[in-house]
Amino acid sequence: MTRALEIFAVIQLTLVGLSHVLHHRAWAKFFIELRSLRYSGVFLHGFLSLAFGAMILAFHPVWSGMPLVLTIVGVLYLLKTVQCFMSPNVSLRSLNRVTLERSRVFIGVGVFFLLIALVTTVSLARGARRAGGSHRPGSNQPTTAGL
Repeated sequence: MTRALEIFAVIQLTLVGLSHVLHHRAWAKFFIELRSLRYSGVFLHGFLSLAFGAMILAFHPVWSGMPLVLTIVGVLYLLKTVQCFMSPNVSLRSLNRVTLERSRVFIGVGVFFLLIALVTTVSLARGARRAGGSHRPGSNQPTTAGL
């Protein structure tokens, strides 16, 4: 299950990261719309963070090595959720800082997501190599080198 969650995270972080880089103004507009909903927007933001963070912590209990980076991301997402749900005023102040003029801030966030996706991909590749290589299609047995 850990490997499957890592693959899920790579897909999610890559797509969301690229979107942040390529469409930073759209992301700013999204968060401005959330802000216009006031506390409902803060709670929606919290629910989005809760889903990803809880999935990571539930299915990725890895506390060492390179995979630890993804676990830390899960913890950070849950802390953001706690802030949204327990201190919505603080989260609303954060949303108040979002403007179209400052939308380039989302590019940095996107690059950060892409770096986490890269670290997770490298970790996955190293894990596959340690496990003996790739799997044969339709088989649960790993292929052996030299065959």
